[in-house]
Parts: sequence; C-alpha cells; structure tokens
Amino acid sequence: MRIAVIDDYQDAFRKLKCYDRLREHQVDVYHDTEKDPARLAERIKDAEALILTQQRSPFPRLLAARVPKLKLISQTGRNANHIDVAACTEHGIVVCAGGAGNPSPTAELTWGLILAALRRIPQEVQRMKEGQWQGSVGVGVEGKTLGVYAYGRIGSIVAKVGRAFGMRVVCWGREGSTGRAREAGFEVAASRAAFFEQSDVISLHLPLNKETRGIVTADDLARMKPTALIVNTSRAPIIAEGALVAALKRGCPGRAAVDVYEEEPVLGGKHPLLAMDNVVCTPHLGYVEEATYESYFGTAIEQILAFAAGKPINVVNPEALGKK
Repeated sequence: MRIAVIDDYQDAFRKLKCYDRLREHQVDVYHDTEKDPARLAERIKDAEALILTQQRSPFPRLLAARVPKLKLISQTGRNANHIDVAACTEHGIVVCAGGAGNPSPTAELTWGLILAALRRIPQEVQRMKEGQWQGSVGVGVEGKTLGVYAYGRIGSIVAKVGRAFGMRVVCWGREGSTGRAREAGFEVAASRAAFFEQSDVISLHLPLNKETRGIVTADDLARMKPTALIVNTSRAPIIAEGALVAALKRGCPGRAAVDVYEEEPVLGGKHPLLAMDNVVCTPHLGYVEEATYESYFGTAIEQILAFAAGKPINVVNPEALGKK
C-alpha cells in the first residue's frame, strides 16, 4: 500500500522501532501542516492509507470527497472527533482508531509547567544565557492549594503528586469525577465558585467535546487570586475564547502555563500568550514522548497491516468496509 503520514513535526515517525514493519509498503512522510483541505487533498491524492497523529489535522467532508484512492484512515489513539466519519463512510474510507494513551507523559508535563511557572525557570535560564544572574524570587507549592478540574486518568496522577509535595488538593468536575476523587481520599470543593476562589494552582484535565467547550468562563477566571496559576494541558477551547488572555491582562489569575492553542501549530511567535512574561508556553508536548509515540504509531501500523491482510481492527465505521 501507499501510505501517507502527515504532521510529523519532528521527523520522528521513520526513527521509531515500529516503522520497520512497513518496509514492504511505500511511505510518504510530511513534516509541515497543510490546513487547506484542497491543498492537503493534492498532497495525499495517491495515498491508499493515511496516518493521522492525534488531532493535529481535521479530516472534513471536503477532503473525503477529493481523495478517491484513499481506503483507510489509521488514527493514533481512539479520538476520532476531528474526522467526518459520515463523509468517510459515504466515500468508502474506513476509519480505524484504537489504542489507549498513556496518561503519565501529560501528567509529567503538567508538573513541569507548574514548577517552571512558579519558580520562573524559563526566565532565569534566559537571564543566564544573557550573562545575568538571579532576577526573581520563585513561589513554592508546599502548603498551597492545588485545584484539579476533572479527576480522571491524568488528573488523578497530578493530584497524587500534589499530595506528595504537601499541597492541599481540591477537586472539581462532574459527579463521576468528584466521586472518584472522594473514593481516593481527596477533597471536593464546596462549590464551583469556591474551587476557583481558593486554589493557588488550577490544573485542567477535561476532554474537549460539545459539553466542555468554553466550560471555563471569564467569570471563573475572575474569581481566581492575583497570585494564582492556571495550567492547561488539555485543549485550548475548554476555556472560553479570549477569556484567558483578558483575565491575565486584568491580573486574575496572575500566571498561566499553557501547552495547547486554538489553532496549531503556532508559528512565527504569533500568539498573544507568547508576549506575556507571566505565561509559560510549550508547543503541545503533553503526549510527545518516546514510549507514547511507539505505542500510538505502533497501533496505527497494526491497523494498516490488519486492513491490508483483509482483517481490519478497531474499525469506527464498519459500514465503509468493502465499498472500495
């Protein structure tokens, strides 16, 4: 099969151990992102299978209609919300999405961001590179209140680390989330308002869907302390559009650490958060870790090989089987 891999920012795919399993297939790897569906269709027009890395690029109806040779989309991970599955089914494109992600890398990055922001590590590193010495006094976490919004696979790890650091950990979220938090011995905030008002650090761990889009509002942010830090390693749109930048300019909260953005990739330094000294920004590194890449892409390759062998696995739209 001819296989296209898009959005491989770091040229990492061909360096993975699992890549060797495709040695009998033709593989085209693209490192830049093409957002225009028509131009992306031209790029992958000869592909029979397409590997998508997480949700870096959407696969809309317009694109599905312009790739007549495409038989299979092999998604890394189970989330296929960025794919127009109905359109794929109409055009005979099978969508396979399987493999559970590892929550640890994102939890690890979350704590890296918390400590980097509070201790001003990026700023102090830059000062040394410029020939200067200390220029700020950091903030520790012991004795502070950590707010975990959504006690799930990632949030639970973040909460446990907070407890190990001697923090008071308070959780918020839907009933199932808060129930799990209570069972694990963590405190649940008395109210949504109390959660935002009392937390010194808030870490967001919500999936993005119709219910969670914009769930963190300008009013929520306005309740936070001027000394507080908000961390988002989930998805940018869970915070209402424009609310975070406006809140930081007003000074409540006083700090932010962000790994996700409304439009990715962010190139040319063109994002308002990058101009703020009270914000630490990373380029969506949450799951970008060697073992996770091997797992995600290993499953994507298994899906391609199974499809080529006539025994497809992890099929999202079985109605598309046999149409091409």
